[in-house]
Amino acid sequence: MRHPDFDNPDLPLSELFHHWPACAGEFMNRQMLCPGCPIAPFHTLIDACEEYGLEEMAFREQLKGVAGAV
Repeated sequence: MRHPDFDNPDLPLSELFHHWPACAGEFMNRQMLCPGCPIAPFHTLIDACEEYGLEEMAFREQLKGVAGAV
């Protein structure tokens, strides 16, 4: 199965966790409850960063490193 584009701003969090499960740990390390959240199919990384007050590009780069998507 081909992975979606990691940098797609419309990529739902549920898809991110499905294709790159290691990313879920980074969310949990920051006490972000996105993995397993019923809203994850509707929220993006941008939404999560806004909700939790994170700098999106820095967090995205960290996730890419964990996911091996660099």
